[in-house]
Amino acid sequence: MNMHVPQSLETKAEIKELMAVPKQIVAPRSNKPCMGIVQDALLGISRLTSRETYITKDTLMDLLLWIDYDLERGLPPPAIIKPKALWTGKQIVSLVLPESVNLEMFARDGDRLDSYKDLNVIVQ
Repeated sequence: MNMHVPQSLETKAEIKELMAVPKQIVAPRSNKPCMGIVQDALLGISRLTSRETYITKDTLMDLLLWIDYDLERGLPPPAIIKPKALWTGKQIVSLVLPESVNLEMFARDGDRLDSYKDLNVIVQ
């Protein structure tokens, strides 16, 4: 295993910018992604966006600690208010996605989705 030890502040800044994992998603040679969603991440996002998944406020706050979420914006309104406030997993995913990402949801018959028949989600 190779180990790189930066010797100066300039080198530390360069390593921080060039070797950062989020900047290494697309390979410069082929312009193709060199990382993808596999196994655990795919299963986790599938379970999180499942229709039966509801999250309590405690768990919601724990999840928001892991993402870069500005609490000044406030929490989204809960999907279920009584007897206990619960949020859906889909609300959590929408907090993680940037606002520039478009999202369209259609039912199998082509109609726009209502909250009770969410069958397909297309993220572009």
